[in-house]
Amino acid sequence: MKLLVVEDEVQLADALSEILKRNMYSVDTVYDGIDGLDNALTGVYDGIILDIMLPGMSGIEILKNMRAEKINTPVLLLTARSEVEDKINGLDCGADDYLTKPFVTGELLARVRALTRRKGEIIDENRVEFNGLELHKNTCSISYGGNDVKLSLKEFQIMELLIANPKQILPKERIIEKIWGYESDVEYNNIEVYISFLRKKIKVIKSPAQIKTARGIGYSLE
Repeated sequence: MKLLVVEDEVQLADALSEILKRNMYSVDTVYDGIDGLDNALTGVYDGIILDIMLPGMSGIEILKNMRAEKINTPVLLLTARSEVEDKINGLDCGADDYLTKPFVTGELLARVRALTRRKGEIIDENRVEFNGLELHKNTCSISYGGNDVKLSLKEFQIMELLIANPKQILPKERIIEKIWGYESDVEYNNIEVYISFLRKKIKVIKSPAQIKTARGIGYSLE
């Protein structure tokens, strides 16, 4: 699950990013409105945490531009403002939820889970499943028929992406964008290494699921 954090308070932005990464999300972080809009318009994110007061362009302007370009990524507005009018304005401009600073970590994570559920890519808070192959967020593992094995963070994120798009060929470019970021210099052989690890682990737990290669294109979970 890939998230974008747009927040100009650098310490807060980095703290948010670290909290989300510890909870198995892939996170890109930017600190101004211009970069926020550029990232948001790529459409690669499963959710966006967006501050309203930003240099260069406000969060509301980013939101309006996104919706005008038919980018329907769920958005959680994050702001120090607490007035009802601000909340109404943000929601009317296309935000999905609203969280006022200061906030507690538990509420933030709960709202992020609710936000990403709206996109329909997860079954519950801690588990996704494909034909008996289960991916467990709380233990960073996969299991089948009582057998389980731990995954690294990148293995988990790639498997989550594959399970969210079963029987669909995911191009290598999309995997890089989702897991490493669209400006990453990661090469295709990095993906191949992680796919190899995942195939071995799927075999260890004796799951009939297979990660198949579409030569020159990408991978699919069958």
